[in-house]
Amino acid sequence: MAVELCLLLLLLCGSTVSEEQPLPKPPPGTLDFGFVPVKTYDTNAYHEPGPIGILFRLVHSFLYLVQPNSFPQDLIKKLTQQKFGNVQGDYQKPENVVLTLQAIYYEIGFIVSAALGLLFVLLLPLVGLCFCMCRCCDNCGGEMHQRQKKNADCRRGCFATFLFVASLIISIGVLCAYAANQHLTSQVRGAKNLVNSNFKDLRIFLNDTPGQIDYLVSQYNTTKNKALSDLNNVGPLLGSRVQERFAKEVRPALDAALTMAGAIRETKEALENVSVSVEVLQEGTERLHSNLTDVKIHLSNTLSDSACSAAQAASTCNIIRNSLNQLNINANFSGLPGVSIQLAKVNDVLKIDLSSLVQKGYAAFNDTPDLVLNQTRNIISDIKNLLDFIGSNITSFTKMLPVQKVLADLTIYLAQSEAYVQDYFPVVEQYDFYRWLGCVILCCMVILILLFYYLGLLCGTCGYDKHASPTTRGCISNTGGNFLMAGVGFSFLFSWVLMIIVVITFVTGGNVQKLVCEPFEDRTLFKVLDTPYLLNRHWRSYLSAIVLKNPDINLTFEKVYSDCKENKGIYTTLHLENLFNINEFLNISMYTEDVSLKIEHINVNLSNIVLLDEIGKRNLLDFSSSGIDGINFAAYLTEINKSVTKVDLLSFANDLEARADQLPKGALENALKGHANSIRMIHNQQVVPLEQAMSTLNQSIRLLQRTSSEFMVKVKNVISAVDAAQLLISNDASLVIIQETKKYMDMIIGYFEQYVEWVKESITMEVAACKPIANVIDTAVDIFLCSYVIDSVNTFWFGLGGCSIFLIPAIICAVKLSKYYRRMDTEDVYDDVETIPMKNMENGNNGYHKEHLYGIHNPVMTSSVEQW
Repeated sequence: MAVELCLLLLLLCGSTVSEEQPLPKPPPGTLDFGFVPVKTYDTNAYHEPGPIGILFRLVHSFLYLVQPNSFPQDLIKKLTQQKFGNVQGDYQKPENVVLTLQAIYYEIGFIVSAALGLLFVLLLPLVGLCFCMCRCCDNCGGEMHQRQKKNADCRRGCFATFLFVASLIISIGVLCAYAANQHLTSQVRGAKNLVNSNFKDLRIFLNDTPGQIDYLVSQYNTTKNKALSDLNNVGPLLGSRVQERFAKEVRPALDAALTMAGAIRETKEALENVSVSVEVLQEGTERLHSNLTDVKIHLSNTLSDSACSAAQAASTCNIIRNSLNQLNINANFSGLPGVSIQLAKVNDVLKIDLSSLVQKGYAAFNDTPDLVLNQTRNIISDIKNLLDFIGSNITSFTKMLPVQKVLADLTIYLAQSEAYVQDYFPVVEQYDFYRWLGCVILCCMVILILLFYYLGLLCGTCGYDKHASPTTRGCISNTGGNFLMAGVGFSFLFSWVLMIIVVITFVTGGNVQKLVCEPFEDRTLFKVLDTPYLLNRHWRSYLSAIVLKNPDINLTFEKVYSDCKENKGIYTTLHLENLFNINEFLNISMYTEDVSLKIEHINVNLSNIVLLDEIGKRNLLDFSSSGIDGINFAAYLTEINKSVTKVDLLSFANDLEARADQLPKGALENALKGHANSIRMIHNQQVVPLEQAMSTLNQSIRLLQRTSSEFMVKVKNVISAVDAAQLLISNDASLVIIQETKKYMDMIIGYFEQYVEWVKESITMEVAACKPIANVIDTAVDIFLCSYVIDSVNTFWFGLGGCSIFLIPAIICAVKLSKYYRRMDTEDVYDDVETIPMKNMENGNNGYHKEHLYGIHNPVMTSSVEQW
């Protein structure tokens, strides 16, 4: 009940969440509520076994060979739901017989393996007893007599090798068993830290919840402050929205009017440039014409000199004389029409500052935010008071929740549980020590057998002399044989005990691994637990019946575990909304409706905005009728396209100087060069300025020509655009204000909806995150039961079982090999020397005794040889 109350409180802390919310509207900006204070849990519910993990995986593979069937979900469900034994004869029912056969089929691998193990337990002691009785009767190798064979060395080597290999395998098995035993003990001793870590996480889970609740509530201030900030900035926000709606029409119209004002000034500058340039060109061409005439006269006088009559200079002088006609002006600007009338009209237009009128329109339009602010002061004040009222309601509601009392009860229960675990943990360690000691004794049994086998192999191999006969073998060799037989004896004594332990741990550990650990790892076990009416035939959902007192709610073990594994909030994990309807206590939509009603009363009047008055419009019309389009641009362009002089004066001067160089040295040459310099000076001082004036005139005329044809259309378009924008403000202002006020209201309400969504997400993922609960389950089942206990137990029986199995070939090889190491009482004797190979007679190879060659007669040995 305490758990349910805690979960209920976690639901209440998120009481701002509404079950029925309007569709979320995208807010202009995302509020930053920060992070819910969450401490890091210390428990890492993951176990890495280390190098021994290789053995664990090997055992898992062996278990898969023994039991390759998948987890029998349906079988377990049916077996759980069946009530065997309630009525006499239930086991004979067909459905129960089928279930029994299915269970046997599933367990067939374990059953066969266990049956073989039990057969080993029953037969090996019996075989050992018969073997001992047989040897006591000098049979089964008990007779201290060794028959000699030619391949005796090969047989002895093979038996020794097989015994050594079997002993190595048994050694590996006992090492695996010991490692598993030691691993289990070390993990049990270290489990205390893991248990303490889980209890610490649970305390954090309980202690942090009130702080998380307070943080969620306190973040309402973030929402309120943002809403207040936007309300204080209603002018820039709402006014700017309204302004932007009209700006698409207003700004281009005002920009066009302002551009036209600039065009008027540019037109005036162009007209002034034309007027000045024409005047400069007219005066300059007259002066240039006069100077060029003087140059021609002086050149003609120079060419009339007697020096030009000389044969060497006559042709040159004639060429120069014929080119004098080129020294004349080409362009005539005196006939161009003036632009004084157009310039005067434009100056009259400029007496009215159109740019200033347009700027007034800009200013009136840009004052929309201030206009909105001034007209909404009273409504904004009412909304601020409402927000304060909402905040006080939320705070007072959370203070009514008995959070501290329930958490205190849970903390006491947790402390009692922890004290109980701490008290009984030493008992667990004590019993684990007894278990460890028993497993060590079992390993020591195997080690004792191995010790005899290794000592027997060592003494037998080192003490064996191939030149000695079976009856004369050394003490070391004989001791080795005795060690081997001692190992055989202890093998018969201990092997059945070892196999009993192996069978018990194999059946238990293997089934737990296949029926608990593996299904838990792939979460199949939870699906079985979630079967309707399985754990209680009256409850459809067992977990929801326990937690929510309602068995019809779909609350599953698998979903709860998965959500806690993902560290989700316990509110969502346990479907606590079914316990408590938060809308009955606090519903944000009720307050948002009040805020909406307040905002809807906002009304803004934009009728005072004037973009361009009638004076400005008349000014534009006057400019369009200034007569610029009546200028004779063709006459201007005709003269502008001509060069200033008919010939390039610099080229003419250079050519004149070159021809002067062709003349004989003297006064004529110097005079002509002087004239060339005069022509260059005229070019630099008069032609170049004229060309610059022509360039200015050309630019201005072409500008006027390009713009004059568009002035009338542009002026009409500007006036039409301004009138359309003004009409839009006058006619559509109320509709636009209503629409933008609705958006502004949605923005304010959106902050509350963001807060609601954030609280909902925080409760889902962060508040009272139930990761510690999943960690407790993982620690108990996956780590402690499966990784610590079952994996170690399975590895222990795997190693010990391997030892027990390989004791059988070790017994056989040890019995056979001991014959070759022990000192015999009798041996084979051959009367017929010729039947013995010469080499054997010389060195007694293969253990043949030579005493009969020296007169010793052994009828028993002779008869034995004859029989052999």
